[in-house]
Amino acid sequence: MNKPIPTIVLIAFIAIFFLFPTLTVTVNKEKINLAFGIGLIKKNFNITEIDSFTKVKNPWIYGWGIHYTPDGWLYNVSGFNAIEIKLKSGKKYRIGTDEPSQLFDAIASAVDK
Repeated sequence: MNKPIPTIVLIAFIAIFFLFPTLTVTVNKEKINLAFGIGLIKKNFNITEIDSFTKVKNPWIYGWGIHYTPDGWLYNVSGFNAIEIKLKSGKKYRIGTDEPSQLFDAIASAVDK
């Protein structure tokens, strides 16, 4: 028996494809900016609010996307490498990246300025 895919499911898959295929991270002297896909979903962190940051590996169970984990909020589209940022407020975030050393160095450079 062939059942066609319901239209709502098809629309949801298309939306996910365009909203979450990539995570673009930019770092400047004032902020870390995150943008998923075409940029409709964004998050930023003020450099002055960062208390500490470190390279981490996410367990496979954390998966991908944007969601809360036992280690704080996760922003990730693939892989397990991430930079964990702890803010002065105590909140923690993990930014998934396939270039953890480069992101770490960019944040370190911005924090030092």
